[in-house]
Amino acid sequence: MATIVGAATALSASKSFDSRKLRLPSRRSLPVSERKGSFLVVRSDGSEVHKVHRAQKLIANAVATKADSSAASTASKPGHELLLFEALREGLEEEMDRDPTVCVMGEDVGHYGGSYKVTKGLATKYGDLRVLDTPIAENSFTGMGIGAAMTGLRPIVEGMNMGFLLLAFNQISNNCGMLHYTSGGQFKIPIVIRGPGGVGRQLGAEHSQRLESYFQSIPGIQMVACSTPYNAKGLMKAAIRSENPVILFEHVLLYNLKERIPDEEYVCSLEEAEMVRPGEHVTILTYSRMRYHVMQAAKTLVNKGYDPEVIDIRSLKPFDLHTIGNSVKKTHRVLIVEECMRTGGIGASLTAAITENFNDYLDAPIICLSSQDVPTPYAGTLEEWTVVQPAQIVTAVEQLCQ
Repeated sequence: MATIVGAATALSASKSFDSRKLRLPSRRSLPVSERKGSFLVVRSDGSEVHKVHRAQKLIANAVATKADSSAASTASKPGHELLLFEALREGLEEEMDRDPTVCVMGEDVGHYGGSYKVTKGLATKYGDLRVLDTPIAENSFTGMGIGAAMTGLRPIVEGMNMGFLLLAFNQISNNCGMLHYTSGGQFKIPIVIRGPGGVGRQLGAEHSQRLESYFQSIPGIQMVACSTPYNAKGLMKAAIRSENPVILFEHVLLYNLKERIPDEEYVCSLEEAEMVRPGEHVTILTYSRMRYHVMQAAKTLVNKGYDPEVIDIRSLKPFDLHTIGNSVKKTHRVLIVEECMRTGGIGASLTAAITENFNDYLDAPIICLSSQDVPTPYAGTLEEWTVVQPAQIVTAVEQLCQ
């Protein structure tokens, strides 16, 4: 049973995957079962699995997570290339094929295929009852999804934009997160709430929300953030199979990121961080879009003689303190980079967790780089100023390593 830090009484007995059981020596040693319906669990080790392509076309100043010399070897490996939104769809479709209780609901998720085409073609394949178009009423259809989960279905609720889910905050907080506890364990809520968020390209303040900070305080909810097509599919499948309510955060600027993913079925852990780049001098913790800003900064830092260790925390609640702690014990310095607001954000919670658990291993104060506490401007130049940029990351590491 997976251990859920800080919300044990509110979460149901989880059937999601134990991160320690997922840790394997190498990708080559993973057994592939021949039984029908079996799945392959692949270790989320960035040095062996993840290769990101054409990120520079999608995000300003972004780079691939691997050196350019790996491109040739990537092309020769088995698997198939998918964009991130296609990987989400593939994971969703595989689970709908596997389990008839899985259903989708939200605005324009049916015949239109979703605002970012994650559900394209599913209504034609599964029908209008399993892929349900809803009115523009987030509070209503989120509550309907929670009720469906209580009665045995596994709904996926799509918010057309994560900012719109503020209209459903009462349902997510008082019902989705707490009903398992307040019912004395009579009800499980195996629901997935997902949708696009983050700072896009001049989408304005209302469409640039980062709701991680809002939802992290709700007991009984797990939160994960995908950053590559590989982990997008794996986290989607794991979230659907979980007995707990899971919020899956997708970044609006990462949907067209392309990557080669395995042909075999696989599932990622909901509680495991990903080691993107091993290093010795400083631990950089990040997630979602900021992973690519960090990796560009890492290139500059390597050229300056630094050896940063980059971890994509992926699990925003609970934190993978095992992976994070091992890194802190090795580097003794921590930099947190997030797109969330500084006040009350994921970085603030992560700083507190590291200080409480690993303070004796730190040789310098933790530095947290976050978005400014202002509404996101519409003007592109001003919008860029409110979000952490690679140059700031380089400066922060130099300050930490003095």
